[in-house]
Amino acid sequence: MIHLRKIEPTDVPYLYRWENDASAWADGSNHNPLSQQDLRDYVVASTGDIYRDGQLRLIIENREPRTDNPEPRTETLGCADLFDFDPRNRRAEIGLYIAPEYRGKGYAAQVLLQLEQYAFSFLQLRVLYAIVAVHNKPCSELFLSSHYTPSSLLPDWTLEGDAVLWTKTQKAL
Repeated sequence: MIHLRKIEPTDVPYLYRWENDASAWADGSNHNPLSQQDLRDYVVASTGDIYRDGQLRLIIENREPRTDNPEPRTETLGCADLFDFDPRNRRAEIGLYIAPEYRGKGYAAQVLLQLEQYAFSFLQLRVLYAIVAVHNKPCSELFLSSHYTPSSLLPDWTLEGDAVLWTKTQKAL
C-alpha cells in the first residue's frame, strides 16, 4: 500500500542519492550535485506546511502488511512534490521521483492519485500541472493515463528540447 509522509532527517541519505542522480537532471529542475549538509538544512527548514513553504515534499513508501509481524514491511520508493504553489489562483505543479529500481511497477500512478485527492479535496486547488520533457515517454504516458490534458507544447523548454504542459482541473474529476 502506497503511503505519503513528510520528510524527516533520516531521509537525507535517500534524498542525497536521488538529488544527485544525474540521469534525472534532464527531466527536473536540479542541475548540480547537492551535499548532505544542503539536504539536512532543507529538511530542517521545511515546515511541511505548503502555505508557509510554498511547496510540499513527501516521501513515498510502500507498506506491505506481514503475517508474522505487526509492523509492515516498508520500502522507501521516492518522493513527490507539490511546488510553485499558488494559493490565490489555486494551482500547483507536481513533481515525482521514483527510484530506478522501483520504476515500471505502477507506483507513480498510485502516488499521483493520492496527490490529486489531497490537492483537490483538502487544499481545494483548481489545477494541477506538470511540465514533462517530450523525450520522457514513461512520464507522458503516466499523465495521459491519469486523464491529464496536454495543454501546450513548450518549444526549447529544456536544454534537451521541447516539453509538454500537462494539466488536470478539479472539474475533470
